[in-house]
Amino acid sequence: MSNVQSAGAAVPAVHPVAPQSTSTSSHRPGIVLPESRDLSPAQWLAFRMQGIGSSEAAAAVGLDPWSSPLALWLEKTGRVVVDPDTDPLAQDDHPAFWGKVLEPFVAQQYARRTGNRVRKVHTMSKHRLYDWMRASLDYQVVGNASVQVLECKTVGLYAARYWEHGVPEYVQIQVQHQLAVTGKQAADVAVLIGGQELRIHRIERDEEVIAWLVELEAKFWQSVQQDLPPAADGSESAQQALARLYPRDRGEVLDLTDSEVWNATFEQLLAVRAELEDCKGFEAKLRQSLCERLGEASGARFRQGSISWKRSKDSTTLDTARLLKAQPDLLNQYPLIREGSRRFVVKAQET
Repeated sequence: MSNVQSAGAAVPAVHPVAPQSTSTSSHRPGIVLPESRDLSPAQWLAFRMQGIGSSEAAAAVGLDPWSSPLALWLEKTGRVVVDPDTDPLAQDDHPAFWGKVLEPFVAQQYARRTGNRVRKVHTMSKHRLYDWMRASLDYQVVGNASVQVLECKTVGLYAARYWEHGVPEYVQIQVQHQLAVTGKQAADVAVLIGGQELRIHRIERDEEVIAWLVELEAKFWQSVQQDLPPAADGSESAQQALARLYPRDRGEVLDLTDSEVWNATFEQLLAVRAELEDCKGFEAKLRQSLCERLGEASGARFRQGSISWKRSKDSTTLDTARLLKAQPDLLNQYPLIREGSRRFVVKAQET
């Protein structure tokens, strides 16, 4: 099929260990659950809490650009309550909303371009061996022995960079999860980029990736069942999750001076922060050199990019300090309490 590009699944740089019994039933269809269109938003969210959906698989194994395992763990353990009334799919300023709105048009254009018949899926499925492994497909491809699943995506200009070299890893993981649950052999990913360019990629079932996925997802789900948080991974999502998990301190100061592990961790932190300071200073020097070269010019072009140094427009803001000095009672009349947050402060031992 000339209109479809092949997209091999990305196997992470670890040696996967296949779970027992996976090979004996890897191509058996999943267990079909009630139709999703018959569920209320609250029932749908309750279903999601019972396992790992295909759109959550990349987060569960630490390969989602926007969500960490720790953030997903907070949701699955009920520490972050998802309000059905504030679901992103109901907010017209959220990318997920437009993805859902445009999904039928992407499927229609996929069918027109490929000649494949597609059918909207209104049911949910779970793996026959792993109850926590769930999936809800977009569309089925009907009457084509080489491909059975259609995943539709819409991508804005910002996220288009993830698709420069084909299907990004987190989407490949989502699709392999779907193939694992449903027992299907292949899926097409139809992605509309920037609202005007449709690309179609083929993803074949990869047993090695599926075995790796099942292993890591099982570990994640075990952490949910045991109420033990996965380790933070350094992402902004993990930092936000830590702030939610431990929003307050109790005033205790731990004495870790006798711990080799934690002293080594702290010393590594000091070393990295020193390197970052050196890099920041060097970056500032390079930036200032370019500013000197620009002088009163607005910008410059280079072989690998460009810079600009332009004056922003003047703006008018309220001088609250002067206002409150002149009318101090306003603070009592119109108070705005901002909830405090924990600050991470590092102090190196003076030498």
